[in-house]
Formats: sequence, structure tokens, C-alpha cells
Amino acid sequence: MDEDDTKPVDDGDSRDDESPVSPGGDRTDDSQLVGDPEGTGDPEATGDPEATGDPEGTGDPEATGDPEGTGDPERTGDSREATDSNTGSVDDVLTTGTSVKGSDGTTVESRSRDRSSPEVDIGSMVLEDDEEDDKGLFDDLLSGEPIFENKEVLRPSYTPHKLPHRSDQINQMATILVSALRGETPSNILIYGKTGTGKTASAKFVSQELESTSQKYEVPCDVEYINCEVTDTQYRVLAQLANKFIEKNQDRIQERLERLREVRSDVVRNGDARVDESDLEVNEGDLRVDENRQSESSDGVDIVKFDSVGELDDRIERLEADADGMEEVPMTGWPTDRVYSTFFEAIDYRERVVVIMLDEIDKLVEKSGDDTLYNLSRMNSELENSRISIMGISNDLKFTDFLDPRVKSSLGEEEIVFPPYDANQLRDILQHRADVAFKPDALTEDVIPLCAAFAAQEHGDARRALDLLRTAGELAERSQADLVREEHVRQAQDKIELDRVVEVVRTLPTQSKIVLFSIILLEKNGVHNINTGEVFNIYKRLCDEIDADVLTQRRVTDLISELDMLGIVNAVVVSKGRYGRTKEMNLSVPTEETEAVLLSDSRLGDIENAQPFVQARFDN
Repeated sequence: MDEDDTKPVDDGDSRDDESPVSPGGDRTDDSQLVGDPEGTGDPEATGDPEATGDPEGTGDPEATGDPEGTGDPERTGDSREATDSNTGSVDDVLTTGTSVKGSDGTTVESRSRDRSSPEVDIGSMVLEDDEEDDKGLFDDLLSGEPIFENKEVLRPSYTPHKLPHRSDQINQMATILVSALRGETPSNILIYGKTGTGKTASAKFVSQELESTSQKYEVPCDVEYINCEVTDTQYRVLAQLANKFIEKNQDRIQERLERLREVRSDVVRNGDARVDESDLEVNEGDLRVDENRQSESSDGVDIVKFDSVGELDDRIERLEADADGMEEVPMTGWPTDRVYSTFFEAIDYRERVVVIMLDEIDKLVEKSGDDTLYNLSRMNSELENSRISIMGISNDLKFTDFLDPRVKSSLGEEEIVFPPYDANQLRDILQHRADVAFKPDALTEDVIPLCAAFAAQEHGDARRALDLLRTAGELAERSQADLVREEHVRQAQDKIELDRVVEVVRTLPTQSKIVLFSIILLEKNGVHNINTGEVFNIYKRLCDEIDADVLTQRRVTDLISELDMLGIVNAVVVSKGRYGRTKEMNLSVPTEETEAVLLSDSRLGDIENAQPFVQARFDN
């Protein structure tokens, strides 16, 4: 008989349900339910924790506590708490899966006899809770579907493969620079246009095309880009250029050395007796070599001939010495003359045409004058192997008015103007980038036109339009929205405008910050349509607080006009009749954010709790 079919044996002496039960749940007078060491009277089961009862009711002392019938006395299976149930069935006890304490204090687990019932995996139940607890900070953020395919194409640093509505300017630049591919010196170029009109992107696109074409036709031509808003002194410009060309020269030397060592190894391996003239011919490219040993092959490639292995060794030694002698320029510490000399030697080490692109060139002139431009524009008269062309990019159409006439005449040989984009052109640009930047159908139809309209109001700024579209996508993605919608664009517009205000306020001169803080204090005290006199009174008190120089009221009025031009305040001139004319103003930017930026300045931190006296008005 299968053990699952085994039934408990009723010998007729079992008690009714009314049998008294001990407080611990044990029947005190049932001699058949062994395992009760206090009341069985069975000499074989007196207090023996190993023989706690016969759950099968067979009377077999070897089967005590073994529900499977294995005879293993360790498998007790006697649940004392369950034996007081209405049925009194041992099967019911065995299927409860409960645990109780035996008389000796040990814990006894009951086991199910139904092997067909599914097993409960307690570990998996715990694991589910653990998985909830193990969720990290970014798990929920990663659960949503991404909206972007390639966000980088919306950043200003990205150079697209196609620039809509700039083909005329691109073709004009290419026409000027094509002479570099003929080994000639291109004319210098000045590029003008407002921010976001495609100047830098177009210039970089043309430069990339120039370098790739030069490699195709094996014409040495290099383009180096310098952002003069960051690299804004003559020392830094020359040092950065020198180090770039030193690195290029060292890379080129290593290529030549590898080739020369290969030739030498082949010659030595074959033996001097088998060396002919062709074995000692090496393509030296455009490195400087002894002209007496240089010839030109049928395909125009320079070939250097060596008469012996010794001459080959001499050439290797000279190249190694050249590489070792190229010392990088530190960012500070050298005299400017030494930096210029190092740059001159580095650029003239080999034959090539070099185009130096100076972005934000007006920033360099404002900070350091025109000495850098003068030196660069005059280098061609001294160089022997290389030729230099300068491409300057500026937002200021009038910056050349401050240049030395000699620099102006040589620098502005060619001028290219980039006009602002209109709304339709901005829409084309955004659509072209959005096709690459976003997942398919990630934008609603009104997103791109709205971005273009906002940017068109900012003088046709494509950079602003792209920034707006990217920020709208980021806001949608952060909220785990499935699409970028109009509300995301409007939120992005507010965010970008606030960021712009913060940056403008942060870079204000200290005196302008004090004037602006005076206006904020007046507004916080309930004063509206603030006049110049009220601002000046508060301004003087704040200057006393931080021990700053006090400017005249006329100069403070000029600073208010500058804040008005920046869009931070809205100031208008009003007539007061016989009292004359004055400026009345109100803030045009969020008060709390602007105040926080001002107080982040260490000099203005001391006036955070200032409560200046505000004079009462007697308006008619």
C-alpha cells in the first residue's frame, strides 16, 4: 500500500472531542496518541523526544514521528498543537505545515504527506520583496522609453553633414581656400554674423572638407581651430598652436622612423652585397631632407636615396634628435618671444599649408590687443616651408575698427557675412536635425514650428532653436512622456530664459550688481515704478555696507540704462512736470532667482540682511 493511502487506525479507545486538553494543547488521557510523555503510560515513550508518537496509529514503536514510514526516528512529524482539532486526523495535522515545541523545548516541524501539492518556494517570495528593496536610484528613470536617438546632433559642438540655407557662404569659403590644395597661400578671411547664424558650423564643415580632400590628393594641409573666448591671450594662442604642431611633427617623425628601420632591417638581413639603389630609396614624404639627395618619382612622391647603410643610420639619428628636441610649451612661465619662436619652428618643420581658425576673434582683440593677429599675418614673409592663412570669426561687425591699419589691411582680405535665419529657414534646420536626434514620431506637429518661432524672435538664432528643441526633449524624457509636446517647448523656453538671466547677472560688474540689488530691495518693500533717485539713495547705503566706492548719480543712471539694454529691468523716461524728467523702472526678471545669484558674489554676501530706509512718497 502506498504511504499516501495510509489511514490512521481507530482501535475504539480514542476519546471523544470532549476529552480534556491541557493548557499546552496536549490530550492528557489518550494513550493511543503517543508522544505525550506525561500521560501515555507507555514505558517506551516516557519523555523520550526521539519517540514522540506513532502518527500512523500502527503501534509500531519504530514508526514514531515518521510520517513517510521510513523508520527514521529523527523525522518526528507530531504536531501537538494540531491534535486538538475537531477531526483529530493525523493527516490533517501532517498537512498543516506548522511547527510546535515538544516537551523538551525543541521545535518540531510538521511535513505534508501530499507529494502532488505544489511546493511553496519561500525564497522566491522573499526575493520579490528584495527586488523591490534593491531598486536603485536610476531604475525608475530607466524604465521609460527613450525619446532621443542621438542627442548630440542638437548641441552647438556638432558639425552636420549638411547645412541648409548656407550653401552660398560655404561655396564662397571653398573658392578662397581651394588654393591651399594647389600648395598656394589662401587669402585671409573674416566671417561676420550674429550668434547662431551658422558661422562656426559652416567654417568647420569647410575645414573638414579641405582636410579630407588634401589627404585624398596627398597635399599637406592642416586646419587648427582656436576658441578665443577661452584662449584669449597671445601667450595661450601661440602655446596651443605650437603644441598642436609639435604633436603632429612627432607623429610624422615616428612614421618615418618606422619606415627607415624597416628598410635598414631588410638591407642588413639580405647582406650588403645584394644592396642596390632601390633598396636604399625611402619615401620621406614632406619631412625636411637634404635637397642633394632628394628626387621625385613618376607619381610626384618625394624619394630620398641613401648610398649606404651608414647614411641610413645617420638619417635615423637625425630624426630621433629632432623628435627629442621638440619641447612642449607650458601654459605659463615662458617669455612670449620664446613661445613665438617655438611655434615658428614647429609650423615650419615641414612643407604644408596651414589654416588657423580663430573663433570669437573679437574677444582676443578686446583682451590682448592685436599683437597676435599682427604676428600671425606677418609670418608668411619669414616662413620657408609652410604657409599660413587666417580665418577669423566674429559676432561684432565693427571689431576691425579697433585694429591697427596694417593688421586690418592684411587680415580682412576677404569678408563673408552670414545673415540671420528667418522662421522658415529655422524650421528646415530643426527638421533636418530632429530626423536624426529623435526616435521616429517622437514630436507632435506643433513642436518644431513653435521652436522656430521662438528662435526667430531672438534674431534668427539657430543655436537658440536647437537648444530649445533639445531642452524640450529632455523635459519630456524626464517626465517619462511618450511624446514631446507644445507644453514641453514652453517649459523649455522659460527654463532657457531663466538660465540666460542667471548667466547675465552673474557676469555683471560689482557696481551694476549693487544697483540691481537696490532695485530688488525697493520692490521687496512694495515700491513700484521705482525712480532713479530712490535707487541712488539705496545704492549709497549698500555701498557703505560693503565699503565700496560710491559713483555719481549720473553714472548710476548709466548703469540702469545698461541693465535695461540687457533686459534685466524695464526702464522708461517719464516727465514729472515742473520737477523735471526721471527714469522709472521695474524688474523684468524673477526676483528670488536674481537675488540668489547676486548674493552668491562674495562681496555682496554681507548685504543679505540689509534693511535700508525707504523714503515715503508723496504722490499727487
